[in-house]
Amino acid sequence: MRIETATFRTSALDLEACPPSWQPEFAFVGRSNVGKSSLINMLTGKKELAKTSSVPGKTQLINFFDINKTWSLVDLPGYGYARLSKAKQNDFNINVSGYLTERENLKHVFALVDSRMEPLEGDLAFIEWLQACKLPVSIVFTKSDKSSDTTVENHAQQFLQKLDEWGIQAVKAFSCSAKTRAGRNEILQFIETMLPKVKKTKNQQPISLGWMQKKKR
Repeated sequence: MRIETATFRTSALDLEACPPSWQPEFAFVGRSNVGKSSLINMLTGKKELAKTSSVPGKTQLINFFDINKTWSLVDLPGYGYARLSKAKQNDFNINVSGYLTERENLKHVFALVDSRMEPLEGDLAFIEWLQACKLPVSIVFTKSDKSSDTTVENHAQQFLQKLDEWGIQAVKAFSCSAKTRAGRNEILQFIETMLPKVKKTKNQQPISLGWMQKKKR
């Protein structure tokens, strides 16, 4: 899939404030500082589409981006930032879970996991919750350029093994890097398979109206 256009549409605090839905939506969510904004910018080819920050927990709104005028990429607030107040963390639980469970045109959830780290219980529990809610989910292992290939592969295998131990169904997984653009084509192609098919019309030849001309007497 080629990204022809990618524009910021709007932000919303909760489900009620979300814009009217007419496009399939693909949500990206993960732990704070997992590299979500950088990944979104890499996927769309727009360096500053999603605002990046070195401060974890900066994204606290649900952000909508219009892609190719055919689908929406949704940037959800990060979870697991310990310095957020309990009230803020509770808001995340309510607002994000409300969007994920009640947004009618949500097509797929991409759960982002930091490939530099061994499996974290919070990430496993979040994916378990997504599946319990019958939400289609894939895993995106981010920052694959920050560690050796062996480390990235080992952590990915450990994570998938933990999912199995938790009784969580196998899910599709991608290994990505915002720096090297690894995994970009795979994710975009995967999204494309879930978009409505556009019917191709055959090139029609103009109808000759010569037969309508009156014959000369």
